[in-house]
Amino acid sequence: MTQPNDLLAELANIDPASELAQARATRDAATRHAQGSYEVLFSQQESDFPLGERVALAAQVADWHGAEPLRAHYAAHSAFQPLNDTARHQLARDFAQRLTFEPVAAAPDHLQALRDAGWSERGVVTLAQLVAFISFQSRLLTGLRLLQGEESHAGTHSAVAGRWHTADRTASGQIALTAFTQDELGWEPWLAAKPLAEFNADEQALLARFGHSDSDYFRLLARNQPVLEQRTLTDKGIFYTPGGLSRAERELAATVVSKINGCIYCASVHARKASQLSKENDAVQKLLNVAPGAVLSHGQSPRWAADIDFAASLSITPPAARLSQLQALREQGLDTLAQLDLIQSTAFFAWANRLMLTLGEPFLPSDAQG
Repeated sequence: MTQPNDLLAELANIDPASELAQARATRDAATRHAQGSYEVLFSQQESDFPLGERVALAAQVADWHGAEPLRAHYAAHSAFQPLNDTARHQLARDFAQRLTFEPVAAAPDHLQALRDAGWSERGVVTLAQLVAFISFQSRLLTGLRLLQGEESHAGTHSAVAGRWHTADRTASGQIALTAFTQDELGWEPWLAAKPLAEFNADEQALLARFGHSDSDYFRLLARNQPVLEQRTLTDKGIFYTPGGLSRAERELAATVVSKINGCIYCASVHARKASQLSKENDAVQKLLNVAPGAVLSHGQSPRWAADIDFAASLSITPPAARLSQLQALREQGLDTLAQLDLIQSTAFFAWANRLMLTLGEPFLPSDAQG
């Protein structure tokens, strides 16, 4: 049974009695908190990023992703107000376009330009969350429609490994990463993380509950903590649930998306997990070693190749996943729940990569140097 309020079920026209509806009910936490993320982002009444601006940008980002039902939904929102030609709106639109199509092109100067145009630190974080969330939501909608036999023709270009950063130093002068790795990395923000002492007791407790207290990344995202809370619960509902697709393959999907988007940090975390869970270190490293412009599934086992091809095609913009790729997954033994897990794992990293790439960058920790 679908949730009482379930935008994606409505837009994908999911039959409540269908196998897909049952699979989404099995993944109740992911379903509820994907909806919860939407509800928080589009209910906050804040002067630093008004609702009218949010729905206008959401409609634009959904359009760039070829997600027409989603674009129409946001365009019809009662708060919708077209963006104007002010510096504030133009910079936000440019930021959203970059984050949609090539998040690896983000740079510290882009955040400073937003700040100079009047965007607050919280507003910048919320803007990044909104664009990244629509990138997730649109891919999830694409996947749900595919599971019902509806193929989108929005994306037609090939899904190949993307480019990544090649500078040898980070913005602050630390040693940067110029190759994908399974090693543990550090990450530095380009916008100041909120100091722990500036959170109230309840907010500190929530950070501690999720293990976020000491993380610059999460204390930065916690400048809008209600959005971060729903995002974290969505993550846990997608990746830490029993049955369906193996945990190793969910981590594999996260790694594939990170190769498409050029996110070395996310790839390092999730490739390491995929290796640990699958015991297929060489296969994971082969994926990490794929050069920009090359096919990601080359040389992989039939099942992993099917996983990788589908995840890669869903990850490009606009998404280009096809029914034939779903059929290949079925032939490798993935049932509806496992296919849903692959779709959700892939879609979530369209969200995660875009935050990591646009708000900071990885570095080589001092204990890993030499």
